[in-house]
Amino acid sequence: MIRPVVGTVVSRVVIAVANLLVIVAAGQALGAVGLGTISLIVLGITIILLFTHIVGGGGLVYLIPRYGVRPLLVPSYSWVLICAAAASLIQQFIPLVPSEYVVHIVLLAGLQGLNSIHLGILLGRERIGLLNRIVVVQSIVQLAAFAVLLGMGGASVMDYVVATYLAHGTAVLISGTFALQRLETSRTRPEGVLKGLLHQGTLAQGANILQLLNYRLAYYLIEHFRGRAALGIFSVTTQLAESTWLVPKSIGGVLYSKVSNLVEAERQRDLTVILLKVAVAVAVISCAALLLIPDGVYTWIFGPEISGLRPILVRMAPGLIAMSASQVLSHFLSGTGRIKHNTIGSGIGLVITVLVGFWLIPTSGLEGAAVTASLAYGLSVCYQLIVFRRVTGTSWAELLPHSGDRERAMRVWDRLKQRLVK
Repeated sequence: MIRPVVGTVVSRVVIAVANLLVIVAAGQALGAVGLGTISLIVLGITIILLFTHIVGGGGLVYLIPRYGVRPLLVPSYSWVLICAAAASLIQQFIPLVPSEYVVHIVLLAGLQGLNSIHLGILLGRERIGLLNRIVVVQSIVQLAAFAVLLGMGGASVMDYVVATYLAHGTAVLISGTFALQRLETSRTRPEGVLKGLLHQGTLAQGANILQLLNYRLAYYLIEHFRGRAALGIFSVTTQLAESTWLVPKSIGGVLYSKVSNLVEAERQRDLTVILLKVAVAVAVISCAALLLIPDGVYTWIFGPEISGLRPILVRMAPGLIAMSASQVLSHFLSGTGRIKHNTIGSGIGLVITVLVGFWLIPTSGLEGAAVTASLAYGLSVCYQLIVFRRVTGTSWAELLPHSGDRERAMRVWDRLKQRLVK
């Protein structure tokens, strides 16, 4: 368990650094408006992916140990094509992204959807190390290509788009090569495969769609009320803030794979409680580190148009710590087949984002957006904690740091080692 967690954390750190350098390069070459446009492109791709993942996303991780890979491939690939075609049509009527980038956004989402299927297969097989290496290569290719294109003169947002094509195309080829090497036959009758994919994927993506709106609805509100330059500043702040989730997300991803393959409820619970505490502790330290950096340093790194980040980070910090806990709890709930509670928690956060965001963002700007995020994230994770306690019998005292944590961690580790030996 420790080895894949450490490997995933290291990979996410490399990816985060690469992504940060992309933002730095974009901020210096394209300014706040360019960063705002890039954030809308990324958001447009993400929205399409949420729907492609209904069949070919995280549900694969849950279903692969139960059905095998082969019967899951055709519905997953077909769904990506259907979603790409539907997105291309819908974007003509609902312009959520700049019109000149619609075709690129659809194609990039299709590439990324294929890659997600392959990575889901690898994760379902618990080939976490290989998965980590592929996503690291993708990030490095994007950074290198973007730097080269910017250096050729006439910097533009299209340099970012072309670099993203190269990165996702490379990742699809590599991940497909490994994911499709060994197509074992189904261990159960395949009649219910499509139904299982739709059921598991709809529940999972219902939560993810609501969570994305919870995370990113503020982007559209900021652009509408404050303009694209303000959105560029907020997007940089968000990237910095969400870097505090590096370890929690890594832990959550590995936990999902483990919990999906474990049947003992006590082991699932013990593993989740320990990793929850680790995730929150790391997030607290990471937030403190971000807040200690003077605002002038951020301006020096990202360019003269990017200023005033620290006050936004201060107001966003409580929500970031709350969501670090959610990264673990949501993967426990998904891995044990209780995805509906993630959907409800995300829905609670979205309601807060709508009610508070429409009030605070026009009146308080980016700081109001940060306060909105903290309130939404905090209430969302409160619901998940209540559900986790109810289904596992965990007391509030057990969720707090105490002297027995080390013993419990060692017990969990010993159990996992025994399972690996078997």
